[in-house]
Amino acid sequence: MAPLVLADVLPDGPPRLAPEVEEALVAAVGREHVLVGADVAGHADPFSFLGEATVVPAGVVLPGNVEEVRAVVRLAGEHRVPLWPVSRGRNYGYGGASPRVPGSVVVDLHRMDAVVEVDDETGYVVVEPGVSFLALAEHLRSTGSSLMPSVPDIGWGSVLGNALERGFGYTSHGDHSAFQCGMEVVLADGTLVRTGMGAKADSTAFALYKGGFGPSVDGLFFQSNLGIVTKIGVWLAPRPESTAVCMLTTPHDDDLAGLVDVLRPLMLEGTIQSNAVIGNAPVVASMVSPRAAWYDGPGLLPESALFAMNAAMGTGRWNARFALYGPASLVEARLDVVRAAVEAALPDASLRVTTYGRDVDPAEVHPADRAQLGIPSTDLIQMAAWRGGTPAHTDFSLVCPPTGADAVRQRDLLRARIQDEGFDYAGGFTLNARHAIALALVAFDRDDPADCARVAALFPALVADASAAGYAPYRSHPAFMDLVADQYDANDSALRRTVGRIKDALDPLGVLAPGKQGIWPGSASSRGGV
Repeated sequence: MAPLVLADVLPDGPPRLAPEVEEALVAAVGREHVLVGADVAGHADPFSFLGEATVVPAGVVLPGNVEEVRAVVRLAGEHRVPLWPVSRGRNYGYGGASPRVPGSVVVDLHRMDAVVEVDDETGYVVVEPGVSFLALAEHLRSTGSSLMPSVPDIGWGSVLGNALERGFGYTSHGDHSAFQCGMEVVLADGTLVRTGMGAKADSTAFALYKGGFGPSVDGLFFQSNLGIVTKIGVWLAPRPESTAVCMLTTPHDDDLAGLVDVLRPLMLEGTIQSNAVIGNAPVVASMVSPRAAWYDGPGLLPESALFAMNAAMGTGRWNARFALYGPASLVEARLDVVRAAVEAALPDASLRVTTYGRDVDPAEVHPADRAQLGIPSTDLIQMAAWRGGTPAHTDFSLVCPPTGADAVRQRDLLRARIQDEGFDYAGGFTLNARHAIALALVAFDRDDPADCARVAALFPALVADASAAGYAPYRSHPAFMDLVADQYDANDSALRRTVGRIKDALDPLGVLAPGKQGIWPGSASSRGGV
């Protein structure tokens, strides 16, 4: 059979699912689990800035088990229909469930929502794609588990999907992709693969040892269009006896370099076990209030508004939140080390500490501290409403070395470009021991064409600025995936070409998520962005 030709699924006008494809999908998963027509609207990008160019799927299929997923991918190959798999489709800010290619069928896996296994003794869970952070936390508490999940900013997303997209939380296990162990994957021809120790049929160590025997392939399925992941193992930490959540605030914008440079060594040596989330005054204010609460005039936020925010909220120009875990005596010893380092390097800073016990009631935890205790919420969706109008946001996520000099360089780079486009710089960093992610939240009014046009122009400009300085994003809205992939250009883009060869070997028809992360089927390898 000839490979997928993308022009075949780029019709003029609204996308439509061919009747024979719809009938085949209904036969595979049931009428109620195939959406067409107006019913697919919930799987378009809810925060789109693309206007009429927003990609809407031709259909949505909701398989309920692995065998139905296998049937769907086989049907896609037979009918040459591109699929766009999502775990829950709640990755708002990065396109939600919207596919790259018009005419695609979204494969929504949220019905596959089993917590397959919980092992308190060795500290892991096995989950399906539909398990949200909210659901996992509730499951662990309701069953009396001693394990603590790591959760991102918004708890409605998929545990599996977040790990695959290299998302992160804020506990000692916050690097979610690093704490994945073992996968079950459906390939484009319907083959079901289990990685690592799971390759042994009766393995007792599927979620315990990553290596297995021979090459490790798990990494091929992160941010990938090489297969559909239907289960993963995730390592979790035991809920500690004591947790000290620390809030370190500094009064001056120029304190950023010192803040980063005092925290990094404490992470490298293991005194601080979590990452540190660092935010400036506007991004902290956006978590709890609209912009109009501080300034409702023309132009950018004035200095007077920033001072008002800090005075009213007890925050600083830069604010870092992190946590220490373990037995109470050990937490106190770690805290002594942190205090001494901060006092020596940042004499004008303020360090506030709140300590929680192992069995603290989640309702008694300060909302700002929940993530450090593995308690998911949806509170921070408020940030999308910062500018007023119809709430929407997109994010720019740039990787850099975890040094004060690099943080300042990225702050200046991002702030200049974002403010040139008329947006407030609401940003910060997620600081880890060996890398940092510079984050910029760009909130906008989805129904304001001028706002949307500025967002559409801003992202490519930020990518160009970052690339010229030696940086690159690690995540992207689908509209800019080719642009970001172009930045990974070492040795004539050898990595991208290598992954493309693997794509053509595993998915010769090109049906799985064409264009994701800039990887297209061989027949469309030169195709540009959406």
